[in-house]
Amino acid sequence: MVRHRPDVVLLDVRLGDEDGLDAIGPLRDAAPGVRVLILSAFDNPTYVARAASAGAHDYLSKTIGRAALIEAVTSAARGTIPARTSALRKVSAAIANRDLPAGADVPLTPRETQVLRSLAMGLSNREIAATFGISVETVKEHVQNLLRKTALGDRTQAAVWAIRRGLA
Repeated sequence: MVRHRPDVVLLDVRLGDEDGLDAIGPLRDAAPGVRVLILSAFDNPTYVARAASAGAHDYLSKTIGRAALIEAVTSAARGTIPARTSALRKVSAAIANRDLPAGADVPLTPRETQVLRSLAMGLSNREIAATFGISVETVKEHVQNLLRKTALGDRTQAAVWAIRRGLA
């Protein structure tokens, strides 16, 4: 990568058994000017939030057409802001428009912390329930409790909050 100095890197969320979102930081460290475009089959707000937090330029669905993909790569190469319809732009704007609480001393229970970590990994309520052997309703209750305690508005903000604090 360092030898080639690309302007744009198109990166899949899933790289075999690896997490492509974890590669964004090292890519940007190795080539600070590179613009990373995430291409994903997953329409998951947590993945979008993780991509935004890691510094991705845009988050694209694998269902976009050829012309839209070419435009996204060209736009990134020019350094222009992604289209208004960009999922990453919407999440980034939501994050920027709301100061997330510092929350270093937020009193989450151990179970709420487990649920928060799972939520930040992109698991659904049903998947979280199966993981911990609890009901979906109990998961929903834990999510509501942790949102209230952290003063966050939704799951995406909670995922970003957890990632920023190294909980996920």
